[in-house]
Amino acid sequence: MFSSLVLLLALASLLPTLRANIAEYDEVWRRRAEESWNRTLKSYEPEPENIVAHLNKQVHRTLNELGANSTRRALRHYANAGPCLATNPIDRCWRCQPNWADNRFRLADCGLGFGYKAKGGKNGRFYVVTDHTDDDMVNPKVGTLRHAVIQKEPLWIIFGHDMVITLQQELIMTSDKTIDGRGADVHIAFGAGITIQFIKNVIIHGVKIYNTVKKSGGLIRDAADHFGLRTESDGDGISIFGAQDVWIDHVSMRNCQDGLIDAIFGSTAITLSNNHFTDHNEALLFGASDSHSQDAKMQITVAFNHFGKRMIQRMPRSRWGFIHVVNNDYTHWNMYAIGGSAHPTIISQGNRFIAPPSNPFAKEVTKREYSPESIWNQWTWRSEGDIFLRGAFFVQSGDPQWTSKHPELYDGIEAVPATNVDAITRFAGALRCRVGQPC
Repeated sequence: MFSSLVLLLALASLLPTLRANIAEYDEVWRRRAEESWNRTLKSYEPEPENIVAHLNKQVHRTLNELGANSTRRALRHYANAGPCLATNPIDRCWRCQPNWADNRFRLADCGLGFGYKAKGGKNGRFYVVTDHTDDDMVNPKVGTLRHAVIQKEPLWIIFGHDMVITLQQELIMTSDKTIDGRGADVHIAFGAGITIQFIKNVIIHGVKIYNTVKKSGGLIRDAADHFGLRTESDGDGISIFGAQDVWIDHVSMRNCQDGLIDAIFGSTAITLSNNHFTDHNEALLFGASDSHSQDAKMQITVAFNHFGKRMIQRMPRSRWGFIHVVNNDYTHWNMYAIGGSAHPTIISQGNRFIAPPSNPFAKEVTKREYSPESIWNQWTWRSEGDIFLRGAFFVQSGDPQWTSKHPELYDGIEAVPATNVDAITRFAGALRCRVGQPC
C-alpha cells in the first residue's frame, strides 16, 4: 500500500512533464505510465558490474576466435575470413550465418549489455512493409510502417523493397516489435522520428534515420485500439521515454533537429551498439533533467559505435544512472565527447578518443555541468584501457578504488584494449545486407 502511494505521488508530481507530447493524458496513458515505472523497478540491475563483465568477456572470446590480439591482426584476418565479416560478439552471433534471412529471429538472441533482454517481435509473425507512404495518422494504411508498429501483438517488421519513409508525425510504437531493415535500403528521413514511449521490448536494426524535424502534432493513433491528441514533437531521431528493454543496433543516424537518440524519464535496460553517428550537434541525451531522480534507475550500454565526421557533443551527455561506454571509436568532436550532470556513473573502457586537431580548447573528452569541482569530483567517472590521440584527455573522478572493489572485472575479462577498436567498429551503421548473399 505504501509503495503504491509513493508511486502515485511521484507520478502526480511528474504529470506536467510526463505529458510529453501527450495533449490528452487519459486513463490509457496513465495506466501505461504506471506500468512503465513498475517495469523500470523490475528491470534495474542491482549489480551492473556483472553486465559490464559479461559484455567484456564476450568481446575477448570473439577476438580470441579470430586469433587477433590487435587491430592489425584482426583486419588481416579478414582477408581470409570469407563471408563472415564480424569482429565483435553481436555481429559474430548472426552475421556468420549464411541463411540469416531465413532465420531472422536469431538476431534477437545476440544482444549484449543492459538491453540484452530485448527480444522485439521474436516468435511473432512477420509483417512486410510494402508502402512507404504515411498519409493517415488515425487510420494508417495496411502495409505501411505506421500500421505495423501500432499492432498489439508481437511483430517482426521487415521491408519488401528499398524505400524512403517520410513520417508526417512522430511514429508511436507499441511493445514487442522489431524493425528489421536487413535486405532493403530503408531510410526514415525528412519528417518526424520514432517514439518509444511507456512500452517495452523493442529492437531497431539496420535502418538509416536522418534529417528528422519537429512536427505540429494532432490526432495520432498510438495503438490499434487507441488514438489521441499529441502536441508538437521534439525532432529527435529516436525518443525513448519511460521504456525498458530497448536495443538499437546497426543504425546510421545524422542531422536530426533535436537529438539523435534521447533516453529519458525512467527508461532503462538499453543497449546502443554498432551504430554510426555523423553530422550532429547534441547526439545522445540520457536523463531528462537534474531534478528527475527516477533516472537513477537508468542503465545504458554504449558499445561498438563510431562517432564520426562533424559530431560536436553529447556522445553521450548523461544525468543520473549507470552508463557503460565501451569499445567505441570517437574520431570527431568539436566540443567534448562525454558529458553529464547530477552524478551519473560513467565507466569508459577500451575506447579510442581522437581530439580535434585545430581547437586547443576541445581536447578534454569529458565535461561536467552545473556543479563545482568540489561536487563533481565525487562522481564516479573512470577511464580504463582507453586510447587518447591528438592531445585528448579524460578527467577522472570519484572513487579511484572502483576497480578494486569489483575484481570480477579484472579476472581476465577486463575490456578489450582500444587498439582493437578499428576492427570492432569497422562495420558500424546500417549494413548492406541482401537476401541470398552473406551480410
